[in-house]
Amino acid sequence: MSAPAKRATVYLKSDLHKALKLKAAETDRSVSDLVNDAVRLSLLEDAEDLAAFEERAKEPNLAFEAVLKDLRRRGRL
Repeated sequence: MSAPAKRATVYLKSDLHKALKLKAAETDRSVSDLVNDAVRLSLLEDAEDLAAFEERAKEPNLAFEAVLKDLRRRGRL
């Protein structure tokens, strides 16, 4: 059983609200379902980003200038 829904007021730009209502009607889903899915996906992306940062935390830091010099040396710039 899923957790009970909570109510929140969200202010959308009028064009986004219109597009969201149209998408809800065309997909036979509620605006709340669409918003919940969008927020869930955004949070999932954030979690993936944090995991990637954690995985790479022990990699050495490169100075920006050194990266530019390397790109020039290899003819990439």
